[in-house]
Amino acid sequence: MTRELHVIDHPLVQHKLTLLRNKQLSTRGFRALTQEIGALLAYELMRDAPLKQVSVETPLGTARGVELDGKKQVLVTILRAGLGLLDGMLHVLPSARVGHIGLYRDPKLRTAVEYYLKLPGGMAQRVRVAIAVSCYP
Repeated sequence: MTRELHVIDHPLVQHKLTLLRNKQLSTRGFRALTQEIGALLAYELMRDAPLKQVSVETPLGTARGVELDGKKQVLVTILRAGLGLLDGMLHVLPSARVGHIGLYRDPKLRTAVEYYLKLPGGMAQRVRVAIAVSCYP
């Protein structure tokens, strides 16, 4: 499995993260911003997705276009923080499957401990995107 870390430094995402950190932000505003950020992250992560040429019937005739090619996506949220981003990502990738991993940090050893794992079948044939959140600026 290939492991890549994508650090998104897009100005719009940075702006929304700043708004998200405001302690005066309402719960409703927080949810709306996390969904918006999730959609922007999915958009950015799919920037280099493989495409294939297709034909489509339009009201004016046949046209050439492209569609996503290759493996189907699965979004894996790291509970609980990643859940806020999931809805926005699913708005952009509505056919993606969803999985969940529950982790907590052992207070003495300072290591991650898995307490829950639920993934869709056929993970080897899918593009996997882990959704995690860091609170550090």
